[in-house]
Amino acid sequence: MIETRNLTKRYGNLIAVNNINLKLEEGDVFGFIGPNGSGKTTTMRMIATLLNPDHGEAYICGKSIYTNQEDIRRLVGFMPDFFGVYDDMTVIEYLEFFCATYRIPSANRRKICEEKLELVDMSFKRDAMVNELSRGQTQRIGLARTLLHDPQVLLLDEPASGLDPRARIEIRNLLKRLGEMKKTVIVSSHILPELADVCTRVGMIEKGNLIVDGNVAEVMKKARQRIMLNIRVKDRVEAAGKLLEQCDSVEKVNITNKQLLEVTLNADIEDYSDIPSNLISNGFALTLFREEEVNLETAFMELTKGLVQ
Repeated sequence: MIETRNLTKRYGNLIAVNNINLKLEEGDVFGFIGPNGSGKTTTMRMIATLLNPDHGEAYICGKSIYTNQEDIRRLVGFMPDFFGVYDDMTVIEYLEFFCATYRIPSANRRKICEEKLELVDMSFKRDAMVNELSRGQTQRIGLARTLLHDPQVLLLDEPASGLDPRARIEIRNLLKRLGEMKKTVIVSSHILPELADVCTRVGMIEKGNLIVDGNVAEVMKKARQRIMLNIRVKDRVEAAGKLLEQCDSVEKVNITNKQLLEVTLNADIEDYSDIPSNLISNGFALTLFREEEVNLETAFMELTKGLVQ
C-alpha cells in the first residue's frame, strides 16, 4: 500500500529526510517515532504529495507520487498536527463543507458525515459550534474530516499531541478501529507506550535517517541486549546483593534507594531460574521477583542517540 525508495528531501545543506526505504501493507498501523526536527512530518508530506522530494520515489497503492498525484490524494487522508476550524460553523456543517471539497455528491453528504461522527464517537456534538470544542474533541472531528472520502491510507501527524489522558485513550481506541478496518496508517507520536498498544510496526527516525523499522516484538527484542531483574528481599538487602554478584549469570547488581535489587544478567542469558533458588536456599525471603519489561520508551532510548537536525 505504501512503498518508499530512497526518499530524500534537502533544504540547502540540510538533509531533512535521507534515503528513506519503507514498505507497508494493507492494515498496517505504523508508529513513526522521532524527536521534533527528525524528518517525520517531511516524510509524511512527501507521501501525501504535498511536498516534492529531491530524490527517490514513493508509491501509494501502486501509484507514483510524481505521475499520479490527483489519484493519490483521493486515496490518502492527511491529518496535520495543527489544523484550523471555522468559528461560524456547527460540527455537521463543517464536515459537510469538506464533503463538498472532496466532491462527494450532495445527496450522500449528510449520511457520510453522520457515519464518521459515529465512528469517532462525536455524534452528540453534531450541532455544537466547532470553536467551542475541547482540544480532544477537535482532534476527533479532525480525524472524522480526514475519513470523509474513505481513504485507504491515513497519515496522522501527532494526533494525540496536547491531549489529556482520557482524550489520548480515545484516540488510541480509534487507531485500533482503523487498523481493524484494514486501513494502512502512519501515525507519528511522542507518546511511546500508547503506540505499542495500537501499532503493528514501528519505525524510529533520527536526523532524517530511518534507523529502526520492524514489528513491535522485533524492535523490543533488538533493544533488549540483556535481561534485567527486579528483586526485593524481606531483609539483609546488601548481603543478598553480594550473593547475587557471585552468580555466573549476573553481570552487575545495583541497590536502589527503595531497597530494590536491580540485577543485570550477562549477554545471552535466558534461563535465570537458579537465582531465586540460590536466594531461598541461603535463607532470603523473596517479596518481589520479576523481569523488567522492555517498552517502546526503553527501546527508543537504547536504539537512538538523541540526534536532531
